[in-house]
Amino acid sequence: MQNAQPTASHFINGAYVEETAGDVIDVIYPATGEVIATVHSATPAIVERALFAAKAAQADWAAMTGTERGRVLRRAADIMRDRNRDLSVLETLDTGKPLQETLVADATSGADALEYFGGLAGSVTGEYIPQPGGDFVYTVREPLGVCVGIGAWNYPTQIACWKAAPALACGNTMVFKSSETTPLSALKVAEILIEAGAPKGVFNVVQGMGAVGASLITDPRVAKVSLTGSVPTGRKVYAAAADGMKHVTMELGGKSPIIIFDDADLENAVSGAILGNFYSSGQVCSNGTRVFVQKGIKEAFLARLSERLSNAVIGDPMDEATSFGPMVSEAQMNIALGYIKQGQAEGARLVYGGSRLNRNGFYLEPTVFADVTDDMTIAQEEIFGPVMSVLDFDVEAEAMIRANATEFGLAAGVFTADLTRAHRVARRFEAGTCYINTYNNAPVEAPFGGVKMSGVGRENSRDAINHYSQARTVYVSMNDLEAPY
Repeated sequence: MQNAQPTASHFINGAYVEETAGDVIDVIYPATGEVIATVHSATPAIVERALFAAKAAQADWAAMTGTERGRVLRRAADIMRDRNRDLSVLETLDTGKPLQETLVADATSGADALEYFGGLAGSVTGEYIPQPGGDFVYTVREPLGVCVGIGAWNYPTQIACWKAAPALACGNTMVFKSSETTPLSALKVAEILIEAGAPKGVFNVVQGMGAVGASLITDPRVAKVSLTGSVPTGRKVYAAAADGMKHVTMELGGKSPIIIFDDADLENAVSGAILGNFYSSGQVCSNGTRVFVQKGIKEAFLARLSERLSNAVIGDPMDEATSFGPMVSEAQMNIALGYIKQGQAEGARLVYGGSRLNRNGFYLEPTVFADVTDDMTIAQEEIFGPVMSVLDFDVEAEAMIRANATEFGLAAGVFTADLTRAHRVARRFEAGTCYINTYNNAPVEAPFGGVKMSGVGRENSRDAINHYSQARTVYVSMNDLEAPY
């Protein structure tokens, strides 16, 4: 596995680059708490090299046909799939997520994005718009230029690909800053793109904390910023980008609702709640952590949920039998523990879990609170850990008002056997991504993103093309031109 690890801190202009003058960032394996690698934060000179390389490469990359660019992305997807196990092991080392999960949800999702946008690249065209008297207008879809991607720590491989694939398909180049918590995986994406035939400088990766991200976002050479992160971080990044009138995509956090009606299939509803709260140890932005359960099914739901959670295999993430791993860091675990303590202090009933496990690493039990009210802190704030809040409701109208009573709007789900009600509820959710009788699916073919404080713009699908390109409008006159004098 050691050979599959990146060999330096940064990847710039087609090669690994080291600069030891930057601050040391320890890479900690969440399952043991041990330091498994170190990288160095980008110095201003490294940031300059990355931006210079991206700017220098952009015109020639954009001059290629979409089909030629797409061929590179599709080759990269094939390489990524061929190396899925090595990439999945690296992702597990980076994040602590179980190998059982990373084998099917991380590099594979990144490969899907590269393949999808690779196939789409040749179809990025404008339109012809006829006008009276034979005049016409045509539009051309053009790249924005140099894009900056700011990654989160929960899906480092996937996020790098979700941002790189549409950006590169449209003819842009990118400088990607990994999360300082998970700096390894995106470097392999950069390496694979070069191997697949991407010109040097098209996709570059640098490491660092917030100051490095800020220096990238505010650089005048940057045309677009795409962030995956928390709402507080999003506010700062959005404001900094707005000062330079830069294009933005903000994929931020949430406090998403799942509404479970009495007539829902109990097993499916429990499965949805598990996937919406405990996958990746609860560290997913779209998680449905406010679970509204109609009173008639509440106790049966809690009982079956507790039974199912007792079957979770908590252990070594490298063991494919393990289905629930550690949290990404000690800091994030302590944040979740603080919310658990607060939930108990405010009167929520602890139904399951609630404690740190007595073992090395950052392991926290899957935790369920019942009798949660809307005003409790655990029902108001994003925890980003394996903590579920179960709230009671009587009727649909009440559930809808309460589900939407949040500043967030990333995702929402409904479980019911009533088809009409399912679609009615989905239409009334104030959320960018809604689920009926399922939860947390994110196929690359479908747009993903939020409303309200959960972000702007969309990732994936054809929608992403519009967020990484702009239209040039050309009016063509076929007639003599009149003027008033």
